[in-house]
Amino acid sequence: MPLGLADHAFFSRRTRRQIERLACRTPTSVDWDLTHWSQRSLAQIAVDRELVESIAPVTIGQILHEADLAIHQWRWWKTTIWDDEAVDRALKILWYYERIDSLWQRGEVVLALDEAPNLQVLERTHPTQPARPGQPERQEFTYHRHGTINLLAGLTLHTGHMWSECLDKNDGAHFRPALTHCLHAYSWAKRLHVILDNGSSHISGDTLMFLHSLAPRVHILLTPPNASWLNQAESLLEAFSERYLVRGSWANRLAMLQHIANSTVEYNQRFAHPFDWHWTCHDFRYWLNNTPGLIRCKT
Repeated sequence: MPLGLADHAFFSRRTRRQIERLACRTPTSVDWDLTHWSQRSLAQIAVDRELVESIAPVTIGQILHEADLAIHQWRWWKTTIWDDEAVDRALKILWYYERIDSLWQRGEVVLALDEAPNLQVLERTHPTQPARPGQPERQEFTYHRHGTINLLAGLTLHTGHMWSECLDKNDGAHFRPALTHCLHAYSWAKRLHVILDNGSSHISGDTLMFLHSLAPRVHILLTPPNASWLNQAESLLEAFSERYLVRGSWANRLAMLQHIANSTVEYNQRFAHPFDWHWTCHDFRYWLNNTPGLIRCKT
């Protein structure tokens, strides 16, 4: 009979550590074709490799819980190569983040822009049923598609206020006029510092020439490749989407466009605030020099 949850302490410390090490290896490294482990498969391989005579999956779960190993969870990540240029870009952006208030007092505005491309305009085939006691909100699984929308959002870092415009296409030809509209709202500013990621619409030849024509009043700061998390507008889009786009249903594309326009106004009235960003240049340098697995490259 496999040992259960209450018997996990029966196994020696050495055996538990062997199981933990197995959980930290890929199945293919031990000649299994699984893409990831489960408690049941780890229990099977522990027996196959004669670490134990028998063990229940629930016991595996308890051992992993005590070791803070969550084999049921996973997340995406992007590899950033931290060469000298990438480090310099990150430090410049963080330098401006540290000085948002003092720059504002001098009449200089720090803006962050980002896109949410190809948002699907979905209409549920039946109305959503609101939550009621003992039952969560229920949403129809099937839907009709009414095209897509490309949402460009800007964040004024000093106030946390949002600017938005929906583009017909996510390319430089549509991005450049939208950026002009955004910058026009800050005609009073002495200088504008604009943070962008490396999207193709931002770094195409025509866009780079356009951005160069705006200098020196408009200063462009590009994030390092694969490090768009340094752009606070990415956090803005996550917050806005969570409040106003997730679970939405729209009868047509125009309805969603109007919803985004109205929601931008409401977001600024009810939720807008400066993002609580504490990461400094000092923190970045420490992280860069003390985190294993980062790819450093001197140029």
